[in-house]
Amino acid sequence: MIHPTALVSAEAQIDPSAEIGAYVIIEGPVQIGAGCRIAPHAQIVGDTVIGEGTAIGRAAVIGEFPQDIGFTPAIQSGVRIGRNNVIREHVTIHRGSKEGGLTEVGDGNFIMVGAHLGHDVKLGSKNIIANAALIAGHVHLGNNTFLGGGAVFHQFLRIGDYCVVQGNSSFSKDIPHYCSAGRTNLITGMNIIGLRRQGFSSDDRKHIKELFDLIYRSGRNLKQAVAEARTRTWPDHAEKFLQFFEAPSKKGVGTLRMRSEADDE
Repeated sequence: MIHPTALVSAEAQIDPSAEIGAYVIIEGPVQIGAGCRIAPHAQIVGDTVIGEGTAIGRAAVIGEFPQDIGFTPAIQSGVRIGRNNVIREHVTIHRGSKEGGLTEVGDGNFIMVGAHLGHDVKLGSKNIIANAALIAGHVHLGNNTFLGGGAVFHQFLRIGDYCVVQGNSSFSKDIPHYCSAGRTNLITGMNIIGLRRQGFSSDDRKHIKELFDLIYRSGRNLKQAVAEARTRTWPDHAEKFLQFFEAPSKKGVGTLRMRSEADDE
């Protein structure tokens, strides 16, 4: 199952059921699980572990040094990729930047052509990352979120679960769970369609909307809105939404886009 033109390190551990294509380079103590498919010209290097059933596209590069001017090759760090991911052509996923640091990808993600995951990114499961989306170092992204093509994300921010982000947008602030977002650091509303498709009940959506309106539309600042919200008990999904605002990153949270007459044209 290993093409004769592939260059495979003696340190690598490759399950016998994995397929390794032509001119693939596997360098260092790479581990590749059962049923993985590595397409021609892909490069997988360093302390990289790829879970079973994951497909790596042509010319993807996984586990290369981080783009961090403070990094030295003596630092031992790696990449951990879960099961049943689809990682398409020319995707780059860099290893952690600090000693023992890891860039981590969960299960069942679909990462499209030319996307980039920087060092120390923590990516959950069942996300879709469209072509040429760029995720900088230390970004934490949840589960079941869609990032549009060409969207860019600054380092250290957080992106929640069940979000949808417009293509070609730019973010240096957090995007809370269940939100739609776009342009530059703008929250454009709740991801209502996505929540319906994911089976959120009408009660769940109602409670999340109550919190959304309290935080974004009540005229209170964030601290005041959270304090007001804490005067009552919330169901699980709404509670998760509220907790996001209680522990934002140092970047802060995206602001609500207010409707204008141009939006109605």
